Amino acid sequence: MNAPTRASGAEDGTAAPRGGPAGQAVVPCRACLSGEDLDWLGGRSVSLALDLTTSVTVRPPGARPPAGAAPDGGAGAWAGEVWTFLRRRLPGLGPRPPAVTARSEAPAASGLSSSTALIVALFRAFTEAAVPVAGDAGGWSVPARTLAQWAYEFEFAIFNGGGMDHLAVIAGGLLLLDGRTTGLPEITHRADFPDEWAVVVLDSATRKDTSDHIRSVRAQLAAGDARLAAYRERTDAASAAVWEAVRGRDLSALGAAMSRAHRAMRDLQGMSTPLLEELRSLALRAADLPLKLSGAGGGGALVGVCPAADQAEVVARLRRTLGPAHPRARVIPARAAAGLAPEIAAAPAP
Repeated sequence: MNAPTRASGAEDGTAAPRGGPAGQAVVPCRACLSGEDLDWLGGRSVSLALDLTTSVTVRPPGARPPAGAAPDGGAGAWAGEVWTFLRRRLPGLGPRPPAVTARSEAPAASGLSSSTALIVALFRAFTEAAVPVAGDAGGWSVPARTLAQWAYEFEFAIFNGGGMDHLAVIAGGLLLLDGRTTGLPEITHRADFPDEWAVVVLDSATRKDTSDHIRSVRAQLAAGDARLAAYRERTDAASAAVWEAVRGRDLSALGAAMSRAHRAMRDLQGMSTPLLEELRSLALRAADLPLKLSGAGGGGALVGVCPAADQAEVVARLRRTLGPAHPRARVIPARAAAGLAPEIAAAPAP
């Protein structure tokens, strides 16, 4: 693992994550096009970073939060917990974190990794802006690979999950990942998403529960559950098909592969719900848009891919169709996004 250094840039040849001025980080969210849980069960998954961003800005000492901001700056308890984690690794940091302002464009608890985006943004902003107790200038420059590892370790201690999300929002773009039972998955390939395609997010306005889901799946794993083995096999194959469809710029094949991944989630792991299935059916009838659940399920968001030229009309059709029966559901247009440090995909794992 590359060691953190003081100053504004990495001095060991590994570029520090980008994200704006010191003390500010802007991090994309991600959609999982196939492969939920395979990042820690073993198997292939495909993630796509989206331009629904989470930003964290460290406020100058004494500065008041912006009008309308939450008393905690929008970061909740995460800011203090991330700071405590960093103090164990970066000697000399003060006892309390600096005040921050956090904002997110991604719906919370939706399967789009908004929590991971916030955590990574806090790590990035704190390490670039934090000044040790001694008061000398400059923050800690943490290489991208170290940032991903730390963010993964931080969340693993809480949720006991995998590392797809951390790599997805840091590397950005389209990633083909090979899962590991412990540690971060391997980035097998990274590619730019086709410019002629766009993403439509349908937020069901029902929250998922990652911690309960992971506990259940780990119990299945310990028991050698045959349905879990079948899920892993079918979803790994769907991930390969999703990757080949994107690389071949075959939108029809992509929709079919994402649908296969969704059916495996629903039929073998019970990740979908009657509401999500109704929303999928409505989207297919109204806009001919195949949708797949992103994230562990039990609620959250569905994602689909359409021609960029048709995105506005697809969004309008879905909003007209969903409005009367599902007024709380949101249809959100999105595009593929770069991450904080795309070069991490080319860097060898430690």
